[in-house]
Amino acid sequence: MSVVVSVEVVEWWRDRLEDLFACFAGRFSRVEPRRYAQAYIRGLLAPLERKNGWTLAEAAGFRSPNGLQDFLQSPAWDPHLVRDDLRDYVVEHLGEPGGVLITAETGFLKKGVRSAGVQRQYSGTAGRTENCQIGTFLCYASSKGRALVDRELYLPVSWTDDRPRCRAAAIPDEVVFATKPQQARMMLERAIAAGVPFAWFTADEAYGQNPGLRSWLEEQDIAYVLATRCDERVAAGLFTTSRVDQLIGTLRPGAWVRMSCGDGAHGPRRYDWARIPIRRDFGSDHGADRRGWVLARRSISDPTEIAYYVCYGKRGTRLRELVRVAGARWAVEESFQTAKNEVGLDNYQVRRYDAWYAHITLAMAAAAFLATTRAHQAAEQATKGAAVPRQTRSSDSAATRSAVSTADSSS
Repeated sequence: MSVVVSVEVVEWWRDRLEDLFACFAGRFSRVEPRRYAQAYIRGLLAPLERKNGWTLAEAAGFRSPNGLQDFLQSPAWDPHLVRDDLRDYVVEHLGEPGGVLITAETGFLKKGVRSAGVQRQYSGTAGRTENCQIGTFLCYASSKGRALVDRELYLPVSWTDDRPRCRAAAIPDEVVFATKPQQARMMLERAIAAGVPFAWFTADEAYGQNPGLRSWLEEQDIAYVLATRCDERVAAGLFTTSRVDQLIGTLRPGAWVRMSCGDGAHGPRRYDWARIPIRRDFGSDHGADRRGWVLARRSISDPTEIAYYVCYGKRGTRLRELVRVAGARWAVEESFQTAKNEVGLDNYQVRRYDAWYAHITLAMAAAAFLATTRAHQAAEQATKGAAVPRQTRSSDSAATRSAVSTADSSS
């Protein structure tokens, strides 16, 4: 389906894209890599069926992909510094005091054994064990929108214990094994140091089950809603513990409240929700106003299907707020879907460690451009008093990518 956009819209989008480029233009020591970065992002935003080295090179008017491939591993720029600028860009456009930081991982299916971090491991993307790389990501979500703001490539022990193999993939000697919860903590530490405004952190049970991560979050006084298994044990009294499912099972039927945790593709995500306090002291370091809860989400169609969360926050936190944060976890999955479907997050053809970070960072920048553009459009519609049209993200992105492509051809 072709998308028709006006000249004014094309110019508006072109100006916004130039604003994005200006955020990190100073990170490139020479003009050539700066131009390659702009060409790369424009290619990721272009309406191309596949976004690999050849198609991106053709879209930029290059004779071969060699220049772009060399750019991804060039010492003339540091993807981590561009990541910092990208995070600031997202905060500038989407930041709110009540924002939520979300950690999740996604898989990148690969062939062979030479791509950094690749091995047969479970991929939630595929839903099974596959030969793949795993990336751990940090997503920022607010009422304005959501975008990926940080990333780490997971390196299994089979890699970090084999230094010659690491060196062949350009993995520095100082990079050691880190679990995914440890990577989540590193990304949170960077967000905190950068002054990212947020009120909550949430993640799935791979992180919620990690007592070290939960203890660190409490030490930092970071409120959280973390998914966990049904057999997770929590304090139920002065000297007793209980499984979370058994604890929730003691609630009376009237304790469950039906509410939405946010809008999905088919409308509000409605479930029955309930919570019960965790009976231990949370206030030794931050005063007496901290509390913990077990939160439960029950399917309306199948009441035997219950998901559990462990929560920490200020005394007086309402059930609705915990539900909002639990629902925010879908934002990272939607961000993965947008980044993979629209800007080629998983279309890379690189094996080196540094090149992985380069591609992923630029793809995150392209996806953030789409997210902030949509947020700006919504704000303008609200200012004019008009209702924001309910469009699918793919239709929004298609219009944006069409405008960007048109702007490129006219510039």
